[in-house]
Amino acid sequence: MKSPSLALKRIRRLPLFSPRLWLRRIAFWLGAVLVALIALVFARLSDEAGRLFLKILHISRFLPLLVAPLGLIASAFLTRRLFPGAQGSGIPQVIAAIHSGDRAHMNALLKLRTAFGKLILTLLGLLSGASIGREGPTVQISATLMYNLGRWLRLPRTEMLNALVLAGGAAGIAAAFNTPLAGVVFAIEELSHSFEARTSGLSLTAVIVGGVVSLALQGNYTYFGISHAVLGFNAGWWAVLLCGVVGGLAGGAFAALLVRAGKGMPGALGRFMRDRPLAFAAICGLLIALFGLLSNGSSYGTGYAQARSLVEGRGDVPLSYAVLKFGANLVSYLSGVPGGIFAPALAVGAGLGQYLSHLVPAPAGAVVLLGMVAYFTGVVQAPITGAVIVMEMTENQAMTIPLMAASFLGFGASRLVCRRALYGALARNFLLREEKPEPPSVSAVMLDEVAGE
Repeated sequence: MKSPSLALKRIRRLPLFSPRLWLRRIAFWLGAVLVALIALVFARLSDEAGRLFLKILHISRFLPLLVAPLGLIASAFLTRRLFPGAQGSGIPQVIAAIHSGDRAHMNALLKLRTAFGKLILTLLGLLSGASIGREGPTVQISATLMYNLGRWLRLPRTEMLNALVLAGGAAGIAAAFNTPLAGVVFAIEELSHSFEARTSGLSLTAVIVGGVVSLALQGNYTYFGISHAVLGFNAGWWAVLLCGVVGGLAGGAFAALLVRAGKGMPGALGRFMRDRPLAFAAICGLLIALFGLLSNGSSYGTGYAQARSLVEGRGDVPLSYAVLKFGANLVSYLSGVPGGIFAPALAVGAGLGQYLSHLVPAPAGAVVLLGMVAYFTGVVQAPITGAVIVMEMTENQAMTIPLMAASFLGFGASRLVCRRALYGALARNFLLREEKPEPPSVSAVMLDEVAGE
């Protein structure tokens, strides 16, 4: 006859009764709820920061010539002195943490202090008119929260902490855009570059829990509104080819410039960026204000309002909008201040699609969506994520096949210009900062493969 203690041990090993497994589930589910709440608060604060900047702009369209440089100087100073590691999008830091395989590196890359600085300084950048988004920062903040929750609960295994980071990043995207499917695809294609069966169930449930919380608090909304555009098979498919090639090349050019800047720009410009970071941030702020003047204010901020109006077919932007927004995005990122590129990249793509719609016999609304997905994929080189995120954000399943086609064309065109995937290349830079210069770790070598080297 079996002893009661042996029977109890066997019961405790069952998935339904195992305290160890329940601790993991609680970590994922509680973290997902917190991620959704923080993403919602961050979204509201970001919107408020954008509205405050518009009030500044209404006082005088020339006032950003002072506000933008001062804001970027303050943000660059605080980033370097108080919140190192908070600069840029935040997604490269999360990828580096997932691929590091080392607790010390993960602790350095996913500090709560850095996440707090990311939130505050992204808001400061939006208040200053910088062309940045909140989605990438939401990924870093969410992943950091989940990781530290796992540490507080004393989860012992590194792969479980990796899964928490992955789930946090995916839930952050899902909550920021209200796109659960895109969050899952983004986690597999961009953050981890693999599908880990042992932890995928918990990661998926975390995204679902975060999505449910977001849905309960915000309602069922589409980020860029609802698009009813359709694309015929005949002449309209020339739009797929045109947007795929042009959008991919433009996005690849943007990514190549950021990768080059991450390694250090050559010549006098590189020395100036390295030795005089605050002066360089001031110049970037001045350029942002000049782009704003040339675009009549449309190049400031996330670009959300402009992209949504184009998607819904109820607005228009200057034909130069895509070029000016491209420039504002570029100098905003090069300035070194915290801020993402997701929403601004989609806005550039929408403007590009609107311009290209004049060149092809296809509905303008459909070409706008094709431009968004092609340019976005060109920047991040994640074609499935690009197609899914645009489809979900506009609730347009009728465009799924054209979006997928334009996305993969954009990916191929981008590779002609930028051989390294943007986030993977930047992640490698973050990881090497935490290591000795020689030799690179196995994780850094793995990130070379992720980046396409």
